Amino acid sequence: MTPLDAVIIAIVEGITEFLPISSTGHMIIAERILGLTNTDFTKTFIVNIQFGAILSVVVLYWRKFVQSLDFYRKLFIAFLPAAVIGFLLHDYIDALLESVVVVAASMLAGGILLLFVDRWFHSPSPDQSMTSKKALIIGFFQCIAMIPGVSRSAATIIGGMSQKLDRTTAAEFSFFLAVPTMFAASAYKLLKSYQTITAENIGILLLGNAVAFAVAMLAIKSFIAYLTKHGFAVFGWYRIAIGVLILILYACGYNLSIS
Repeated sequence: MTPLDAVIIAIVEGITEFLPISSTGHMIIAERILGLTNTDFTKTFIVNIQFGAILSVVVLYWRKFVQSLDFYRKLFIAFLPAAVIGFLLHDYIDALLESVVVVAASMLAGGILLLFVDRWFHSPSPDQSMTSKKALIIGFFQCIAMIPGVSRSAATIIGGMSQKLDRTTAAEFSFFLAVPTMFAASAYKLLKSYQTITAENIGILLLGNAVAFAVAMLAIKSFIAYLTKHGFAVFGWYRIAIGVLILILYACGYNLSIS
């Protein structure tokens, strides 16, 4: 992996991680276009540049992270379902990740769903406070994103809107929930693969995290502004297009392995 490859992958990660369009599907296409060899370090890099994306949330919303212990209690409640189910089904989830067809089908299904979300949840409650019950329900919605190609952002935002939260409040809680969820997943992968990080490639990993951090900050700000005004439809059509593209590449015989 070259520094240019690292920058491109980090840009893809920073843009797609918090938008409801699935970072997995985009990683498939980016890796194929760049012709990256699926080495142990490449796998480690792709997972651990999420640290940069996580940091962008903490920096942008730092006041939320210092306001009260109740904020962390509700984040913990929302995080629990993914922690338990992810631990129990880790091997099965990894097996699903090997199926490009599963990723493409999830992209398509999620895209179709996003075309109708604004119609289904168009009447948010006047009370936009986050309760423990709402947090837990959103946490279970997040578990749907364990299916490769299902956007974690989309799943949790829809979960929030199902609890009568408005788009902005649901999206922001989705960002907050990404911090413990992505940190746990990235830290677990790092513990299993830290041997792949050497003095020769650690600079590339740091570069990737820095780029992912900067791009994610811009993506979050832009997404909130757009979502508040326009809703999810454009993301739905975009997901459908990416899902179709992956299926076409797969049908044409391209190697789209992401394991």
